[in-house]
This record gives sequence, structure tokens and C-alpha cells, in this order.
Amino acid sequence: MFGRLTIAASLVLGTMVLANFASVPQATAQAATDRYFDYATRTWVNGKRPKRAGRHDKVPRKYKRRSVRITTNEAPGTIIVNSDTKYLYYVTGKNKAIRYGVGVGRKGFTWSGTVKIGRKQEWPTWTPPASMRARERAKGNILPITMKGGLDNPLGARALYLYKGGRDTIFRLHGTREAYSIGGNVSSGCIRLMNADVEDLYNRAGVGTKVIVIGPGQDASKFYTPTARLFGS
Repeated sequence: MFGRLTIAASLVLGTMVLANFASVPQATAQAATDRYFDYATRTWVNGKRPKRAGRHDKVPRKYKRRSVRITTNEAPGTIIVNSDTKYLYYVTGKNKAIRYGVGVGRKGFTWSGTVKIGRKQEWPTWTPPASMRARERAKGNILPITMKGGLDNPLGARALYLYKGGRDTIFRLHGTREAYSIGGNVSSGCIRLMNADVEDLYNRAGVGTKVIVIGPGQDASKFYTPTARLFGS
């Protein structure tokens, strides 16, 4: 049943936690200014991160934020995430929504279900679990015990924490400045948006907001049907 949170069989919920939200290893806080992880090559790079890495205009045009028409019975204020199309819809009125491009879980880390926003945080702190630090240490990557919010933080400018039955699912809607990750299967279950987009969504969606995540291959028409025409087109 869709209403019940389901996780891909290969995902062990208790061990993947927030580490996955960046879906890549992170440098220590001390080294953050002269070493960064390049999503394009998936390697560590010495030197400062080039400014172009965070340019919003690197997002493909189809994933830019815009107002759209959809057919849905969901109430205004509902969030719908389509893992196949890599779109997140925030319903603003009768058959109206704001559409955002997103990055979703990679193979083995996809999920579906109906959850709620349990809490929100601006420039959130990232705390990778001990299991993840040990796993990355074995690969030669030393992770911080915790990382304060900032541009190089895996959670980006904002995080909306997803809860089920009053408990944290350890999935989030969060920001990123890695534009080329939008539209891809890049995380371990979290839904990522560009920082500018997650800030916009953060200001619209309050605690208690209903969030529907449609998994790969699921019938999205049960929840919404997009129309060809965009507002202003």
C-alpha cells in the first residue's frame, strides 16, 4: 500500500542515515577551504572549489523552478515528489503548483510513501554517523564528527526533515549547490534541490506539510497529472 513507507530492499535504514544526503564523502572542516569533492569526476580535488561549481544556471532549463498546471486532488500546501521525472511539486491552488527540479536516491536507495515535515532548519549542521565515518575512513576519506552549516555542508542552505508516525525517517528535503546533480539519481534517499529552490520551498512549506514521494516505476497519475501548458507560456 502506497501510504505505508517502503524502502528498497537493499537499503538498511539504520545504517545509511544522513551521510547519504550528500551521497559522497566530505572533507574535514579544516581542509574544506583547500580540498573539495567534485561530483562530476567523483574524486577529491586539491585547491579551492571553483565558483562555477555553484552556479544556478548550470541546472538544465527543464529543471528550473516555475509555476505549472497539474490535475490533482491533493490540497494546496501538499508536496509531491516524482522520482522518475525528478520533479517536486508544491501545490499552490486548485490544479496549480510550483515545480522544482530535484536529485533523488540512487539505485538501491529509492523509496516511496507519504510522510510529513517534522521540523525545519536553516543552514543545518551535518553529523555523519560513526558507521559512515568508519566506512569512509577505510577508503582513505576522513570525515568530520560534525560539520556546521555553510556552503560546503552536504545539506545546503535549508533542510526539511521528513517524519512518519511522529518519528524521523532520516530522509530530508535539502539544498545543494552542485547544480549538475539536479535531475540525477545521486543520493541515498534524500531529495535535494538547488539552494535557491530549497530556500523558496522552505518559506512556503511549514511543519506538518504532507509530502508524497512517488518511487521509480510507480503510477504517478494516482496523485497528479501534469499538463503541457505552463503559466506565462
